[in-house]
Amino acid sequence: MRILAIDYGSRRIGIAVSDSLGMIAQAVTVIHRSDDLDQDLSKLAEIIQQYESVEEIVVGLPKTMSGEIGISAQKVLEFVEILKAKFTQKITTWDERLTTAGVEKVLIEAGLSRQKRKKVIDKSAATYMLQGYLDSKRS
Repeated sequence: MRILAIDYGSRRIGIAVSDSLGMIAQAVTVIHRSDDLDQDLSKLAEIIQQYESVEEIVVGLPKTMSGEIGISAQKVLEFVEILKAKFTQKITTWDERLTTAGVEKVLIEAGLSRQKRKKVIDKSAATYMLQGYLDSKRS
């Protein structure tokens, strides 16, 4: 059983997937958002088809530091409703507060340039978020 994670952003959608045992998260790709949501969803559907046994989709929910649902989180919740209408997999949200910031700090410490970080930050954030979700399921 695989779980696919989505880090949904205004410009990019980071994608990660678990191994078939649902224990280890791995980065997959970044979908560069277009003006056509259907086109973005088609790309996502292609990725899901590549990983035939995806049973669940986890979408990062960027709550505010106080745990509130802000503007960004509201946009993600609207996206989640669209996913529920389009896909048959179980759709779950996962608190992703500080995920991108934490990943960016690690990438800076690793010496990646701004340009290189920009290419991997979203799929790395999706991977980090998914690993947290997988770890929580094992506890």
